[in-house]
Amino acid sequence: MPGLARTMAVAMGLIGGVVASQGPEFAQQYRQRLGGTIDELQRVIQRFDTDAVANGQNRANAIDRLRGNADTLVSRQGEAMRANVERLERLQRHRQDFMEAGPFDRLLILLRDADVDLAEATYHDFEPAVPATQEGVVAAAAGLVVGWGLTLLSVGFVRRLVRLGRRDTWRPSSPRVRGEA
Repeated sequence: MPGLARTMAVAMGLIGGVVASQGPEFAQQYRQRLGGTIDELQRVIQRFDTDAVANGQNRANAIDRLRGNADTLVSRQGEAMRANVERLERLQRHRQDFMEAGPFDRLLILLRDADVDLAEATYHDFEPAVPATQEGVVAAAAGLVVGWGLTLLSVGFVRRLVRLGRRDTWRPSSPRVRGEA
């Protein structure tokens, strides 16, 4: 049994290492999608700004004009453009946070401040890979140690339960005292 436990621990450690290494890979793919989203929002807003200037407006006035329009479609477009501008500003701050963060802080930023739409889209298109970055190697090593350690702890716990169960079910018979029938 000890050999089986060690083999299971190594296997679970390797699985843990591979799984943990996906965190930095997911963050990297998220950052790529973040950059693409920012680029596209900048294009949309730049076209809007160009149209606003061509009509003698600045961005804020043009958005207010659209939002205040009695036509529901037009007012919704004004609200959508306002939301686009706010999202672009939020995503640009988010990207700046990533750029200023160290390798391991990026994972924390992703967990704490991820844009839900981007994270979901990244998840749906995610392609697992083992990154060769410092983050990926350390995450894989940590996952290996955690998987290996948890497996050994679990096996030890189960063994102890089995031993306790055996002690409770087996009791030596008491010796007979002479003279008892």
